Amino acid sequence: MLKKVLVAAAVGSMVLGSAFAATMDAKKPAMKPQSPAGIECSKEADAKGLHGAARKKFRAKCKHDAMGKMGGAMKPKKK
Repeated sequence: MLKKVLVAAAVGSMVLGSAFAATMDAKKPAMKPQSPAGIECSKEADAKGLHGAARKKFRAKCKHDAMGKMGGAMKPKKK
C-alpha cells in the first residue's frame, strides 16, 4: 500500500512539474533579432575569447563604432 502511494506521489509530481515548466516557457517574451553589427561584434568577441563584463564592454563599444561607421543615429541613453 505504501509503495503505491509513493509511486503515485512521484508520478504526480512529475506531471505537475512538467505542466509548470510548460507555462513558464509560454510567458517568456520573444527575443529581438540581432542586428548585423551585433552579430559581427559577437563573432569578434568570440574570437578574442571574451566573457562576462569584458565581453559586454567590448560589444557595446564595437556596436557603437559600427553604428557610427554606418551613419546611423544613436539613441540617447536613458538615465
